[in-house]
Amino acid sequence: MQLLFLGTGAGIPSKQRNTSSLALKLLEERGTVWLFDCGEATQHQILHTTLKPRKIEKIFITHLHGDHIFGLPGLLGSRSFQGGDELLEIYGPAGIQEFTETFLRISQTHLTYSIIFHEVQEGLIFEDETMEVEARLLDHVIPSFGYRITQKPLPPKLLIDEAVKKGVPKGPLLAKLKNGETVELEDGTVVKSEEVTSPAEAGFVVAILGDTRFCQAAVELSRGADVLVHEATFDTETQKLAKAYGHSSIYDAALTAHQAGAGTLIANHISARFLPEDAKTLANEALHVHPTIHIAHDFAEYEWHKNKKEIQKKKKERQ
Repeated sequence: MQLLFLGTGAGIPSKQRNTSSLALKLLEERGTVWLFDCGEATQHQILHTTLKPRKIEKIFITHLHGDHIFGLPGLLGSRSFQGGDELLEIYGPAGIQEFTETFLRISQTHLTYSIIFHEVQEGLIFEDETMEVEARLLDHVIPSFGYRITQKPLPPKLLIDEAVKKGVPKGPLLAKLKNGETVELEDGTVVKSEEVTSPAEAGFVVAILGDTRFCQAAVELSRGADVLVHEATFDTETQKLAKAYGHSSIYDAALTAHQAGAGTLIANHISARFLPEDAKTLANEALHVHPTIHIAHDFAEYEWHKNKKEIQKKKKERQ
């Protein structure tokens, strides 16, 4: 799993930061990409990466402010022009279907693929055999959601040497053991799956929050997450502005991570008042609250290492 930040700015684009968009790359887990928010010019940002729009399987919109949705018209059209014909699912607050269908109709944009809309309510909004997604309503000036993405436990690995020692022949019996079944050999020997497999490994948990003031819903959604992506529009000096405008400061983000017992905090949605050289100062304001903080910048990519149970920043992907 990798997190690729396509836009990390707040409100309007700047020379340093585009508006909000984040790609959750699940290429190893399911061969697809999930996009969280789609601010203006998201497709332009994608052009500077190795992402393929046709690989985008789901788009999760946190809320309907323009800096989180104005990139949808171009991206959806380009996905079609570039040969994308796979079904796309869009999740978001009430109104996301009307917004999307209106611009498609008025611009007479024809898509080569179908879209399924899910207007989000709190609770479990998606689940299959490998992943689940939970949504919670946060505290912004319009309805804004946070999403908790949980990878289900990974299947146990078959220990071939142990199976061979117990006399298990090559073939379908090995597959049954890997799938957790107990098998009986020709000589009557019973071999249990747990005897020849490693324990199942826990998957990752990522919380990706929309715009919000500090609130208990954000804490609960982030409980025990390996990675928390949280807005930090303001610093501690402008804390009062954060509350007034429905946003968070870097301190609020760190406090959420601390109270939730989250692992790594990645702060984004940064005000244009902060220049790239301010990132270290911004992080230092909250390190006493939560010790593991990254200030995201456009095209920053972070990779989850399941063996180490940690996320590490990769080199720039920009091409």
